[in-house]
Amino acid sequence: MKSLWLDTYEVPSAASDEFVPGAHYDTVVAGAGLTGLTTAVLLARAGQRVAVLEARSVGAATTGNTTAKLSLLQGTTLSQIHRHQSDKVLRAYVDGNREGQQWLIRYLEQRGVPFQRRAAYTYATTSKGASALRKELQAAHIAGLHVNWTRDTGLPYKVSGAITMPDQVQFHPMEVLGALVTELRERGGTLVEGVRITGAGLRSPLTVRTSEGSVRADRLVLATGIPVLDRGGYFAKLSPSRSYALTYRVPGAPESIPSGMYITADSPGRTLRTVPVDGEELLLVGGNDHVVGRSASPQAAVDDLEEWTRRHFPGAQRTHAWAAQDYRSVNLVPFIGALPRGGGNIYVATGYNKWGMSNAVAASIALSAEILGGSVPWAETLGRRLTSPSDVLSALKLNASVGMHMSKDWTGAELSELPDAPPAEGEGIVGREKGRPVGVSTVDGATCKVSAVCSHMHGVLHWNDAERSWDCPLHGSRFAADGTLLEGPAVKDLPRVGT
Repeated sequence: MKSLWLDTYEVPSAASDEFVPGAHYDTVVAGAGLTGLTTAVLLARAGQRVAVLEARSVGAATTGNTTAKLSLLQGTTLSQIHRHQSDKVLRAYVDGNREGQQWLIRYLEQRGVPFQRRAAYTYATTSKGASALRKELQAAHIAGLHVNWTRDTGLPYKVSGAITMPDQVQFHPMEVLGALVTELRERGGTLVEGVRITGAGLRSPLTVRTSEGSVRADRLVLATGIPVLDRGGYFAKLSPSRSYALTYRVPGAPESIPSGMYITADSPGRTLRTVPVDGEELLLVGGNDHVVGRSASPQAAVDDLEEWTRRHFPGAQRTHAWAAQDYRSVNLVPFIGALPRGGGNIYVATGYNKWGMSNAVAASIALSAEILGGSVPWAETLGRRLTSPSDVLSALKLNASVGMHMSKDWTGAELSELPDAPPAEGEGIVGREKGRPVGVSTVDGATCKVSAVCSHMHGVLHWNDAERSWDCPLHGSRFAADGTLLEGPAVKDLPRVGT
């Protein structure tokens, strides 16, 4: 499953720089998504010698698979934060997102990157959803946002209500990354693809260990979606979510498709926007999120989105389908700042809860300011937020579900023997072989057998029938059919099992 963004844009000058073992940098940034590259550019502007190390390729994870809506109206996020946090923290969250949005819009204008201004809508189709909208409207007003109630959405189906905010922004995320890569190189920064960070020391200069050897750095920024170092225990404070997006040609477009940016307050979630590409206007539809590794059939989630789209937009013809991974913190506010037990020289940004465009840039502003000795008031407020009883309860529920899956999945794997016959094309199965859980799959005619135990914290992996991958239900690590690590807190591939 390849996103429309990755399929229609090649990052200029993205050829990997040479990895030089033993090299010394002011700052090493792990991850070449929006957070990592923006942080790197801001530090390079200040004269730092910066290296971005990307395990796969630019934009390969969340940024290259997002819906790319740069909006301060974020579904029901503000009311959810308000249930956990004070008015002051809520306003600080919005202030950070506003600064991130404004910075990125200025950047797009300065670098000539196309974008479209659109009205953003959060809408409901049920009375329960309408009630959630009222709470979101109240939270938005507390946070100082000019959000209005409406029933006029332009959608081709009935809604029970909506809230809207004008002049929000959408764009092609890979074009943004392309501009950031170009500026990073202009300012002498280094970008190395295909090098995964596997560990780091404590004292500055840090020894940063990678899959290709070690480098040294005064500071390390982890912009990897979920931190790949476990020192802060963020894997236990974040819920990994997988969601799906599809793009369509619709007869009569652009007049036949709604022009705003939309997301539901109801469940199952739906998100919509237009996509101008190659002289035509496509419709993007997304939703059906679930905890990574805990869906009986991710393909069924894709099929459901397909059916929903064809029902509401007759004649729609799919062009692309893909999935994205996001992380939600237990209190719904991102974690940004120095990594606990990181010696004061390792920094982290995670937990954007599906709103990574504004949050990523906000995090970059906060991190670069902290590294360079500046001060950002909203970031200081977010960094001092207190853990509430509801936060503790959310964390307990999250980790209880992790423990339940660990026990249940190991028991199931130990009881079930692998069948003699290989799985059918596109299928994978986990069973016992020589007393250990083993996964076997068939993809593109090749049958492959790997350890079915996650290399992070030993969860038993589940087969993802949509993306043909092995997914961990504990903390969201994902592996290709042949065991190659794709994403998550894990830093090692799965061992192959001999046949």
